[in-house]
Amino acid sequence: MAAPGGADVEQDGGARATYSGARSGARWQRTEGREAGRWAGKDGGGREAGLRRDGGADGAGWGRDGANRAASGGNGEVGEQLRSMEGGERLLPKGFPRLKNDTFLRAARGEETEHTPVWCMRQAGRYLPEFRETRASQDFFATCRSPKLCCELTLQPLRRFPLDAAIIFSDILVVPQALGMEVVMVPGKGPTFTEPLKEVEDLLKLRQKVDVTSELGYVFQAITLTRHSLEGKVPLIGFSGAPWTLMSYMIEGGGSTTMAKAKSWLYRHPEASHRLLRLLADVIIDYLVGQVAAGAQALQLFESHAGHLGPELFQDFALPYIQDIAQAVKSKLKEEALPLVPMIIFAKDAHYALRDLAHAGYEVVGLDWTIRPQEARAQIGKDVTLQGNLDPCALYAPKEKIGELVKKMLESFGTQRYIANLGHGLYPDMNPEHSTGAGYHRGLRDCSAQMW
Repeated sequence: MAAPGGADVEQDGGARATYSGARSGARWQRTEGREAGRWAGKDGGGREAGLRRDGGADGAGWGRDGANRAASGGNGEVGEQLRSMEGGERLLPKGFPRLKNDTFLRAARGEETEHTPVWCMRQAGRYLPEFRETRASQDFFATCRSPKLCCELTLQPLRRFPLDAAIIFSDILVVPQALGMEVVMVPGKGPTFTEPLKEVEDLLKLRQKVDVTSELGYVFQAITLTRHSLEGKVPLIGFSGAPWTLMSYMIEGGGSTTMAKAKSWLYRHPEASHRLLRLLADVIIDYLVGQVAAGAQALQLFESHAGHLGPELFQDFALPYIQDIAQAVKSKLKEEALPLVPMIIFAKDAHYALRDLAHAGYEVVGLDWTIRPQEARAQIGKDVTLQGNLDPCALYAPKEKIGELVKKMLESFGTQRYIANLGHGLYPDMNPEHSTGAGYHRGLRDCSAQMW
């Protein structure tokens, strides 16, 4: 293990770390040898073969011919691991290729970079025809439970665009599923809970102790498989939804324009709300630590529904758990000699809380498009990296206009302590070649190069 905060942490030597349970008493165990790091996920997805890189524009692109290049005989022990997957063994979170592009990680830590790193929320999404083809006739959450498919979907945007980070394909609602709730993806409607929480007594239906390795091991397997398949090209980001955002889904039963049902709990049942938020935070902490052990090199916490809370509700029901997650995750990573990876907090529309978020324990604060970069920097200060914040709808503009907007964004944020991103996720009807390709990613690289 490299020292916390190191430029690139490789989990391929010395003692290994395996995750053997949740906060219910099970803990991280340091073990030796080839059996270390084995995940006990439910679906056996670790048998999937990796994907090998085969060149292409900008050096990106991985072929979909079944197995990682190492599986054909190279890369020593890793090759043996990959070949053994055909017999039912699981790919181990060790022996990862050395990272070749650490620009995103350096920017997150506030170190100097040679260009502005860029990635996009929902960069693996329905706007890509290959994504739609891969997911055709596949249930959404069945896809999330397949390490092989998650790996493939994660890699797809990197074959097209000069990105500086990958983010694992998954969904924030796998956490409520781990608590025992049923969530289905309804076409034209989105995620839907078959039995949302209606009364305080419904909290008793939730699992009070969650073994994240058992319930969410498929995510860990996807991360490990993807980390190997990336071959060190860019870092891999893991993520989770934040407690309030997950709570609001669990009570509303799906999306909502007002979150009135969920907010009514905060006013009518404050103690029960805190019990639920605490339960979610505990699971999220273990889940994020497990992602790092599986190979994630950065973590993002999505508080996507922060905008539905005013300053007081956010201060009481969101911020304490956001802070605790950062503190507890870093404490556990240190305790178990795991990489101390950068953490990102994205609290959409929470402009009133930027000063608090700047001191919440995260290296990066993500911004939506409704705040000026200069104003955000004034509130957050110079010791935290900013991420964002192009309006996703700007990508519907002509290429030339997109280039102008990208240039303006870069000039507003400056060249250091900044990660370029959108202010929210990409939309399904966007044209990848017209907008997200030449207009945004390569335009950003060109503008960035001119500023250095």
